[in-house]
Order: sequence, then C-alpha cells, then structure tokens
Amino acid sequence: MFALVDCNNFYASCERVFQPNLNGKPIVVLSNNDGCVVARSNEAKQLGIPMGAPAFKYKSIFEAHNVHAFSSNYALYGDMSARVMHLLSQKTPDIEVYSIDEAFLKMEGFEMYDLQSYCESIKQTVDKGTGIPISIGVAPTKALSKVANRIAKKFPEKTKGVYIIDSDLLRIKALKWLKIEDVWGIGRKHAKRLKAKNIHTAFDFVNLSDVWVRKQMSVVGLRLKHELEGKPCLDLESIPAKKTIATTRTFDKMYTDFEDIRERVSSFAVSCAEKLRKQQTCCTSILVFLQSNPFRTDLPQYRNSIVLQLPYPSHSTIDLTKLAVHGLKKIYREGYHYKKAGVLVLGLRPEDQKQFSLFSDENPKHAQLMKAVDSLNKNIGRQKVKFGGQDLGRVWKMKQEKLSQHYTTRLDEIISVN
Repeated sequence: MFALVDCNNFYASCERVFQPNLNGKPIVVLSNNDGCVVARSNEAKQLGIPMGAPAFKYKSIFEAHNVHAFSSNYALYGDMSARVMHLLSQKTPDIEVYSIDEAFLKMEGFEMYDLQSYCESIKQTVDKGTGIPISIGVAPTKALSKVANRIAKKFPEKTKGVYIIDSDLLRIKALKWLKIEDVWGIGRKHAKRLKAKNIHTAFDFVNLSDVWVRKQMSVVGLRLKHELEGKPCLDLESIPAKKTIATTRTFDKMYTDFEDIRERVSSFAVSCAEKLRKQQTCCTSILVFLQSNPFRTDLPQYRNSIVLQLPYPSHSTIDLTKLAVHGLKKIYREGYHYKKAGVLVLGLRPEDQKQFSLFSDENPKHAQLMKAVDSLNKNIGRQKVKFGGQDLGRVWKMKQEKLSQHYTTRLDEIISVN
C-alpha cells in the first residue's frame, strides 16, 4: 500500500502556525515581487480568487473582504517542509518527497496494522510537531493514493483527513466520483481530447482499451490506466541528480540601461557558481536569457537567449560571470524595457570527474579563491564578499512588501513570549 501525505493549503498554513489569529480568515500568498497569487486558503478560494490572479487587479477585493496577503517566505516554507518530512520519515523508512508539501510513503510490512488508526497517529504527530494540517490517502498504487487523498481533503468531516481505498468496490466508487481533468497525470490537452470521446470520469478512462490509450497517450498514459486499475506500476523514486541549475528573477521594476541588467546577470552567475560548488559539480555550458514585460502591451516586446560553451568544465565564479556577461552583450538590444533575466548552467558533472582540455584549463588559483570566498560568506554572512561585477553598495532584493518574519530560520525574528 502507498500513502500520499499532502499538507493542506501549505503556504497559508505556515503563516497561520505563527499567527493563529488568521485561522478561519482568507489568506493569499503572492509570487516573486508580489506579482500574482500562488497559494490560497479555502476561505480565499470561496471568495472566487483564482490561482495566478494579478495582485494589483484584485487589490480592491482583498481590501473589501479583509484578505490577508503575504509575500512568499520561501525560507520559512522550506524549513517547515523539512520538519514535516522529518516527522514522516520516522513513521516509515520508505519515503519519497514528491514536492514541498507532498510525500509518498510505502506502507510495506504494515499488513498487521490498522492503517486507519496508524494514519490518524501520523496526522497527530505532524500537527503536534509542526502545527501543519495534513490529509492522507492510502491505496494499492501511487495514482490511487492521489485519488484517496483528494477524497480525504474534500470531505474532512467524514474522513477525518484519512481515506483508504482497500477494496475494488471503493476503488470503483472513487473513480466514478473523480473528474477526468482531476486525474493525476492528465493534462489539459489530454482532458480535452478525452472529453471529446465522452470520457468524463476516471472510471470512464479505465474502461478504455489498452490499445487506444497506448496509441493516444503513449506508455505513460497506459501506465496511469493500470495504476488506476489497482495494478502497481510506479514505485518510490529517489531524488534524481540535477541536470541544470538556474537563477532567474523578475526585476523590481523595468530596466533599460545595460549596466543595470549586467549587474543582475552577474549576480545570477555568482549564485549559480555557488550552487555548483555546494553540490560539488561543474558545468560545461551556460544559458543567458533576457525578456521585456509581456503584460505591458503598450511597449515594444523582445526576448532572446543564448547558449555558450565553456572551454573546460568549471564552477569558478570568475569564469561563469565573464561568460554570462559576454552572452548578455550578444542578446541585449537598446530601446526595450526589460523585466526579467536569468542564468542557467547546463551539462553538470561531478567536479572529480571533469575532462581536462589539452590546450586550455581552469586557472588553478580559482579553486583556492572560491573556497576562501565561500568560507567567508558562510561564516560572516551571505553576500558579504562580492565580486567586481556586482554592485558592492547594493543588495538586490525582490519586492516583498508583505513578507512575514523568518520565525524558524533567523534568531532575531523568532517569536517572543512575554
């Protein structure tokens, strides 16, 4: 059996843990630079606030209904997620962290357990340890555990936040209830195609022939069909090695001057290099992109990107910054109002397995210099030591006017008890 544990309204719940006066009140969490809604509490959903809603368009609704809006506090959410996952790992050794607020548990060896009681104890443990409410769906396959979790979350009073599909009767009942567009792995295009074929529920989907599903939806769709039929095809997955590392940001305002954008791109390259060294990898190429504001239809639009190859694998900030700025010069065009840029490092490989070049190689002094810089920044504070391409007198930050405190990650922002 597989159990899918999902944190309810995770971002909003994290805010409520440290501000319990917000319980029962509408909450929205905004994206980078407070742009649009990326998370909503149930109360906010009931007000008709959609996912992705531009904050400036819904400002009047926020004010009229006393909606509490927060900037994304990723440090807080990441730390709370780690605490939840740590507690779950104590309940079973087989766990797959699926996302920041979801995890699959493999309930192998629990045949003699009362799974309903055991899952309720998991809920109590997480609630007591973190204050985060969770829902748990249990079923013979991962896809069915997703269905069970949706039922547990949809009917909390009847299920107590735990729903188990342990018979064919319950499986069929659940599939007849679930809309085809809500099936895990069915995207918009597939849902539209299936509805055109008069397939409106998950039960309709499993009654299709294997031949048709394999032809129209590839082996992935066929695997999903078998999973919904109760035939396990997917096991827990280990965390795959990263194939790319990206640092991209929407600017706090639009920029036209090359030097302003160059500083941003340089900072992004510095960040990517730090991440490479942290996981002991090097990259072989770098992608730089730049784009104007697509929402300003009154302004001319432009976007472009470029991929540049390194002469040798590297994680040197000096090498990556120099190449990133070189790429930016090639794609930058005057006369546009730029709103976003980014740097991606590609072709990652372990630093102890990099291929040396016969005619060129990394400056051996860079390795010691990077080690010293990383050590200083770790001990005295992030971004204390900067490189020449960065603005030494300015720390670039996202627009986060509604940011809550870093309750669990900064000593000067922990809750004070009088």
